[in-house]
Amino acid sequence: MKVLQLIDSLETGGAERVAVNFANSLFETEISSYLCATRHEGLLKIGVLKTVGYLFLNKKGTLDLKAILRLRRFVKKEQITIIHAHSSSFFLATLLKLTYPKLKLVWHDHYGKSEFLSQRPKLVLKLCSLFFNHVFCVNQLLVQWNTKHLFAKHISYLPNFAVINNTPKQTNLKGEEGKRIVCLANLRPQKNHEFLIQAFKEVLNTYPDWTLHLVGKDFKDLYSEKLKGLIKTLDIEEHVFIYGSCPDTSQIIKQATLTVLSSISEGLPLALLEYGLMAKPTIATNVGQCQEVIINNQTGILITSNDLEAFINAIKTLIRDQDKASKYSNQLLEHVTKHFSQTSIINQILKVYRRFA
Repeated sequence: MKVLQLIDSLETGGAERVAVNFANSLFETEISSYLCATRHEGLLKIGVLKTVGYLFLNKKGTLDLKAILRLRRFVKKEQITIIHAHSSSFFLATLLKLTYPKLKLVWHDHYGKSEFLSQRPKLVLKLCSLFFNHVFCVNQLLVQWNTKHLFAKHISYLPNFAVINNTPKQTNLKGEEGKRIVCLANLRPQKNHEFLIQAFKEVLNTYPDWTLHLVGKDFKDLYSEKLKGLIKTLDIEEHVFIYGSCPDTSQIIKQATLTVLSSISEGLPLALLEYGLMAKPTIATNVGQCQEVIINNQTGILITSNDLEAFINAIKTLIRDQDKASKYSNQLLEHVTKHFSQTSIINQILKVYRRFA
């Protein structure tokens, strides 16, 4: 079998990291593995193995005929049999299948606002789903939504998996070593950075020498401006740092003392798995499949989304009780290694692929 992972860009988002992880990991099996970035490249490109067949399509618009034909020529030349399309790349994959019907099409639903599915546009997706041979979903809410709204007959939940990022250290976190809180999340509203910043402000009243580090793509939009304005208004500019996209995520997490995720909506976040692989004490909100990774008072602390007092208390608890923090971090490492390993997830994918052989 020859499988092409199709993704819009190689920026440092969750879906993008999954596509790269799949392409790299599948090469280690009997699969011939390929990756195509359709619109933009990005920092993740340096992590794509040289042994993975790679194509940058440089697609300029939704109906870029030249790009579609170029992709078709590549697929035909390489004799690719399965397209594994991630997120919004399903549309291009569907157009490709219309011109090359013998292709099998797997769609991977990474929709990040799974707590707000009633607002999700679905007309185009529903029509395209007529051509989906299988759908993978990153949480159970998406499985239910896809089952209800799409024509696809085969739909299943597939947990993410994380791998340690071997990119050499490039990012030196500011602040004092041993007193850093890291949040690995693109600056999007569903990640709820405002809530995190407000909670951290209260923590500073007790622990004034701690710092907060926000790592993830800065879209330079209204949300980003609002966050920066809040930091300034709260007068904590010397304690909260925004880094933007960084390729060396494992090295960044390694510099953290605590790791957090304050989202109001999630799938199964790669960030939590990456925190676990680096054995960091972690606090997360109970959205999406986060509870599968952070088991409250066992592998970390899990709180209700937007419960400010609980989030503040959780941070303070892990700061003052280092034994508890160490216990949680070790148990998180063990849990992630056992249940979210590369081998187990790739085997689930291969079972689906083999149905098409």
